[in-house]
Amino acid sequence: MTHSTFSLSKTDGRARTGVIDTPRGQIRTPAFMPVGTAATVKAMLPQSVAQTGADILLGNTYHLMLRPTAERIATLGGLHRFMNWEKPILTDSGGFQVMSLAGLRKLTEQGVTFRSHIDGSRHHLTPERSMEIQRLLGSDIVMAFDECPSLPADLERIASSMRLSMRWAARSRDAFGDRPGHMLFGIQQGGLDRDLREESAKTLQEIGFDGYAVGGLAVGEGQEAMFACLDHAPEHLPIDKPRYLMGVGKPDDIVGAVARGIDMMDCVLPSRSGRTGQAFTRNGVVNIKNARHQDDPRPLDEDCTCPACTGYSRAYLHHVFRSKEMISGMLLTWHNLHYFQDLMQDMRDAIAQGRFAQFEAAFHAQRAHGDIEPL
Repeated sequence: MTHSTFSLSKTDGRARTGVIDTPRGQIRTPAFMPVGTAATVKAMLPQSVAQTGADILLGNTYHLMLRPTAERIATLGGLHRFMNWEKPILTDSGGFQVMSLAGLRKLTEQGVTFRSHIDGSRHHLTPERSMEIQRLLGSDIVMAFDECPSLPADLERIASSMRLSMRWAARSRDAFGDRPGHMLFGIQQGGLDRDLREESAKTLQEIGFDGYAVGGLAVGEGQEAMFACLDHAPEHLPIDKPRYLMGVGKPDDIVGAVARGIDMMDCVLPSRSGRTGQAFTRNGVVNIKNARHQDDPRPLDEDCTCPACTGYSRAYLHHVFRSKEMISGMLLTWHNLHYFQDLMQDMRDAIAQGRFAQFEAAFHAQRAHGDIEPL
């Protein structure tokens, strides 16, 4: 099996475009990863997700370890075969979901003991066990096990959590071993503090990873604080490795992150919004449940080539949402994922052509003058 590699094609300011080469295919960066939490992107067939332009999906270690279990998936041929997705898959480490369980978990130096939200069964997740689960799943990009405290938190708590995550990162690296064709990403922590972010990045680079995530953001701090952190956090990471901002986000979050040197992102927003009647367009967000759409023959977005826009009117989409028909979530999710992938392609093109600043200005101007509806 060949090794996975990352190559930068062009930079424009701090924005970057390049390619991650893996045995299962290329990942064009900047890349947006749709979230397939339980081995499915909700309301979508895998081939439909691929048709939107997605090069990679995200799977969730926590949910898959509980149901159907990593061991069962391995017996059935691995996650790619199990969910019928041939392209690369990144799996998170399970740390974020476990940390969000609050009263159902106990944290020690060794790892986290928690009770399943499904049936109350007891589980113990450590860096070593997280690496084992992700190996059984067969993921192409594996995430180190970390702790992610919610913000705001005091500096002492952030520092203690970050240093625990760095010790877990070293154990994750040891447990991952040598797996040609698979990549292991370390996760930078440190909250919003510049010095802690720099310390975390230095420690991770001493351990050595194939890519680096900026973790601990999009956890309640707000866009302004997130961008202030991204003004320095990615700069502490190696230039020649991919940079992944976890759990982001809204279109303007994504554009702002790319402008600050981020290469990869993921978020449940396109699919979750699709199921709740919200559609992202070049002019802002359309709330299809609003009565203003019930007689509107126009598509969601005149410039979009997705099936929802080329085959159906706003009036139809309003009707099937109000009628609680399954096709509503299917069409709106397809549209949203298509929009997000179009946005990534537009940014890749702009960076390659040295006009990212103009793209960013036009993006914000169009949204500012768009007809953004109340949600």
